[in-house]
Amino acid sequence: MLDFCAIDFETATHERNSACEMGICVVENGEIVETKTWLIKPPSFPYFHPRNIDVHGITPEDVQDSPTFEDIWHEAENLMYGNLMIAHNAGFDAGVLRGCLDYYGFFKPKLNYLCSISLAKKSWKNLPKYGLKSLAEQHQISFNHHRAGDDAEVCAKISLLAFQKLMLTRNDEVRDVLKKNLKVL
Repeated sequence: MLDFCAIDFETATHERNSACEMGICVVENGEIVETKTWLIKPPSFPYFHPRNIDVHGITPEDVQDSPTFEDIWHEAENLMYGNLMIAHNAGFDAGVLRGCLDYYGFFKPKLNYLCSISLAKKSWKNLPKYGLKSLAEQHQISFNHHRAGDDAEVCAKISLLAFQKLMLTRNDEVRDVLKKNLKVL
């Protein structure tokens, strides 16, 4: 049984606590069961760095009536509870999650996380690029890049394909085979 959640953040600034969008894709028994996206009003509001807006297209106006990370965390945590977390470039997303949890004084869940880039490199050797967009194109998956829900769902789909290629069908197998790649939040 493969159970995990894929997560993605978009940020308003270079600050790790500046999440302005969060996406979580929940996988149960190797199937995507839910993808949830939240626009978030970051602590920097109304300031967004222009470079960040250029990447994801989310503006202060888009989030002015949105909840803060503090307001959505319990709902998000329930989707993630007890799961393996996977993210594309996981160091960034885990850092944003840690930054938001620290900023609002929340306890960090004991989550193992895995980077889908290292998973893809293990599964498909010698690809020219391992970015989310390149991997999606390689597997004929279309999506709205740099939007958190879409990115999280594509990360989940790529991870499922990688697990299939590595013939990993259960979380304990993932832990055994990829233990060097697993990190703790």
